[in-house]
Amino acid sequence: MRILAIDTALPAASACVFDAAATEPAALESLAMERGHAEALLPLIERVVERAGGFATIERVAVAVGPGSFTGIRIGLAAAHAIALARKIDIVGVSTLSALAAPHILEPFEGAIVSAIDARHGQIFVAAFGADGRALLAPRRASPAEALAELGDMPLSVVGSGAQLFAAEAAKNDRPVAILDERAAPDILFVAKLGLVAQAETAPARPLYLKAPDAKPLPGRVAELEGAV
Repeated sequence: MRILAIDTALPAASACVFDAAATEPAALESLAMERGHAEALLPLIERVVERAGGFATIERVAVAVGPGSFTGIRIGLAAAHAIALARKIDIVGVSTLSALAAPHILEPFEGAIVSAIDARHGQIFVAAFGADGRALLAPRRASPAEALAELGDMPLSVVGSGAQLFAAEAAKNDRPVAILDERAAPDILFVAKLGLVAQAETAPARPLYLKAPDAKPLPGRVAELEGAV
């Protein structure tokens, strides 16, 4: 199966075409950006898909559903739904928290991998995963202290833009936490890989906001993308 993965939920606009039978992506591009996802995404997708052989080769779409930017999530979902509808193919949603943890779950570790995204105002979007990939802490918006309390005394390793916040809270209690990486957005290749094994029934392409929006979504481009669905 060949999948197109799309992510605009966090500070990047990314797309990847990956074949389940391959070891490397057919094409991939990721642009770090805080704003401008709506203008950048469609040209980026077109470039990536053209390098991979065209839209006719795509058999499934995966899209990062959040948590993350309210507007960014909507932009990615609108584009992904439009492509899936036009191609008449399956679409699945992938959590940004799962995608951040995925590269590290492949390596041996004890305890839990914690994905932490800075949600501002002293809060993080957080989830934790065991060695088998099973969720030990379901995605939520919480303070680092609340998340630590939920996770008990197991060994913890943390990834994501909220890693420092999480580790600083742990240090107050003399609890060691290993910071594995602090990337602001997941590797789009792992959005694709998770999308290949996901099922539409249990991984719907619906937004995972975990909070109300801080501001109204931008007009114009978002509406244009959503109108294509």
